[in-house]
Amino acid sequence: MINNHLRLLKQLFGLFLIVLIIGCKTSTQNGELVGVRLDKLKKNKTPYGMVLVPGGTFIMGQSDEDITFSQTAQNRQVTIAPFYIDDSEISNSEYRQFVNWVRDSILITDYLGDPTYFIQSQTQSATKHIDWEKLRRQSPWKSTAPDVRARIDAMYYQGEDKVFGKNELDVRLINYHYEWYDFENAIRHKNDKTKKRSDFIYREKIGIYPDTTVWMSDFHYAANEPLVKGYFSHPSYEDYPVVGISWKQAQAFNSWRTQLYNNQAVKSKKSQRFDYQLPTEAEWEYAARGGRVGSQFPWGGPTARNARGCLMANFKPGRGNYMDDNYAYTAPVYSYFPNDYGLYNMSGNVSEWTQSTYDEAGYSYVHDMNPTYSYSARNEDSETLKRKVVRGGSWKDVGFFLQNGTRQYEFQDTAKSYVGFRSVTRVAGSVMR
Repeated sequence: MINNHLRLLKQLFGLFLIVLIIGCKTSTQNGELVGVRLDKLKKNKTPYGMVLVPGGTFIMGQSDEDITFSQTAQNRQVTIAPFYIDDSEISNSEYRQFVNWVRDSILITDYLGDPTYFIQSQTQSATKHIDWEKLRRQSPWKSTAPDVRARIDAMYYQGEDKVFGKNELDVRLINYHYEWYDFENAIRHKNDKTKKRSDFIYREKIGIYPDTTVWMSDFHYAANEPLVKGYFSHPSYEDYPVVGISWKQAQAFNSWRTQLYNNQAVKSKKSQRFDYQLPTEAEWEYAARGGRVGSQFPWGGPTARNARGCLMANFKPGRGNYMDDNYAYTAPVYSYFPNDYGLYNMSGNVSEWTQSTYDEAGYSYVHDMNPTYSYSARNEDSETLKRKVVRGGSWKDVGFFLQNGTRQYEFQDTAKSYVGFRSVTRVAGSVMR
């Protein structure tokens, strides 16, 4: 009798498992799994230098005691749609490509006066574009022609601004024009018949050269002058994270990155990509956790050291101690071990800008699907509205600030020697685990 009961229980348990498996299985349509990309993302290939973070649900917020008593990161469960994210912080060499592109554009457009460096647009008859192929083959910067050199010299510091008579680029000329559509503001006024589309389009001209003086302005009474002179320009620092970049400059970089890819996509008849932008703070935290439930740090452990006692990130291990992690200041962007998503330096090295505006009470009212609070602050707005969330902690921070759930902020128009960024772009369609 007992054996019969056990046999019946096993049969019922087996039936339960079958129902459970069938119940969790994705529904089908035309013989294909709905939501699963059976084409292996042929139409949505992972962008170079990025990794795919699959969508999922996680507990967002602090992972340990709130030692600062800020109470700004209460735990809540949220869902994040899939996205692509840079596997490392943007490096000096990557940002320098942006600076050089803007520099060359200004030279060709405003100073050189040579029409042979332009080509007719294939899509707009009244528009001409810079012939970048010719610029690579025949760079004006290498020209020895006296008239060309005279025009180029106009982009260098002049007169008493020169040091030892050296030709140095006047970085005040390196300005980038970009524009964006403020969807949040437009939706709030969608029933206002007095508003035009142009009322919600922002256009801005911004200097994009990094503020190298941050190495001294952030730390008074510190001998950081060599970093002011060489951190961004010296070849030794090419693979180090770019710093001295404001939130607005990071936005400008992402605008340029988007236009650069999509313009090329049009020429090669490929699909355009969703805009590059900074990650929301929820996306950043979800990516930092690497799929580990309740993890305190990106590597999953409860401390900043591994089993052998080695430090897992670049930060400040103790008062006056910056070297136990092997780097006095920043480290190359591919230093230390990546987390389970393949992302490097999500904690330490440099803190990272996010797209989100900082509000102490933000967690209490943001949505539980792709949560964020965003506000496009204008110059005339109060300083409070210009606060942007930074995450991850940096080389000058103690271990608490390296935690996945720790929140900090900086003002959008400021630049720091310990804040950098990485970008994300959205996934077309859905990608399941």
